[in-house]
Amino acid sequence: MPARMSATDKPMKMFIACPCGNHKKEFKCQAGSLNPEPVRPEQKCDDECERLDRNRRLAAALNIDPATHTNDHVPYSDNTLKLYKEFKTWGDLQEGQFRVFTANQDEVRLRYEPMRNQSRQFLHLLAEDFGLESKSDDHDAQRAVVVWKTDRFISAPSKTLAQCVKIRATQAAQAAAEAAIRPPSPPEMGSEPFNGFVLTTPRFGITIEEIVTGLATDLATLSSFQFKADFITHIEPNDEVFIKATAQYAAFLSSASVETSLTSLKPRLEQTLRRDKLAEGILLCHADASGTITRREVPRRPGAGGWSAVAGRASSWRTTSAAEEEATKAPGRRFVGLKKKKPQQPEAGKVWAALDGDVEC
Repeated sequence: MPARMSATDKPMKMFIACPCGNHKKEFKCQAGSLNPEPVRPEQKCDDECERLDRNRRLAAALNIDPATHTNDHVPYSDNTLKLYKEFKTWGDLQEGQFRVFTANQDEVRLRYEPMRNQSRQFLHLLAEDFGLESKSDDHDAQRAVVVWKTDRFISAPSKTLAQCVKIRATQAAQAAAEAAIRPPSPPEMGSEPFNGFVLTTPRFGITIEEIVTGLATDLATLSSFQFKADFITHIEPNDEVFIKATAQYAAFLSSASVETSLTSLKPRLEQTLRRDKLAEGILLCHADASGTITRREVPRRPGAGGWSAVAGRASSWRTTSAAEEEATKAPGRRFVGLKKKKPQQPEAGKVWAALDGDVEC
């Protein structure tokens, strides 16, 4: 008979940090009498950690105080800034309340009055940017947001939302000016097999989580692959999203078979993207080990299919038939045949009905 788990064996929530302490992740401790040495997750440093470490070392070498030094770093997510711009006055009040709450060491929990969904979403995003935890309680009209401090909180962002909106506007203007002076050259195309997708012109304000959720059912059809999505660029209107495909059994899947699998999956993804308006287009691509796209599929030329193709084939048929008819008319020779009865022309309304039934536009 299996042993029962005692009260002391219940999993507890704990936090693990990367070596530099910049990123923290919550996990459940599975240690207990039945599992005294559980395997704990590992949190590694990323590019952001390296950037912050370089800034700290450079500030120490130049005797610069990072607290007073200004730069172009924006500590808020794009979704937070987008919602803030819709109601700046109310957003400034909430940011001020967050700063008072984080500065007061004796206050641990902050509860808001019931509010609409969009306002609750802004508070959740702002709490994430501050390093706080948040959740929504109750239901329907009584649903309210609760914010509290955890070990993940270090300090409030040094810049305000209003300052970051101005920084983003300046960056967008500079990027537009640079693009007008020297448009970016397309990446050099190679012959490597496709190993991912590029979503072109995603829906404004869409997040990576929404894209992954919207395509989860379709991506799950390739059970031997793992997919990870991320933005290539995040400046309107040239946004692109890269979906990287990694074969779980790479030893048994060649590069050519990976490309074949992704090619068969593409029409299904394209249908979902258009139906749910997640993005305007999808292209097969190849990315190297560093994530740089070295090859992408050539977009289909507009007008290459649909009604244009039907009309083009009809015009070609009429031209060929006329040429064959002229070729049969040799000088001095005539063919006599029975004259066929001219078919009766349908009414205008019936013509349009026939077209509607035979041609898909």
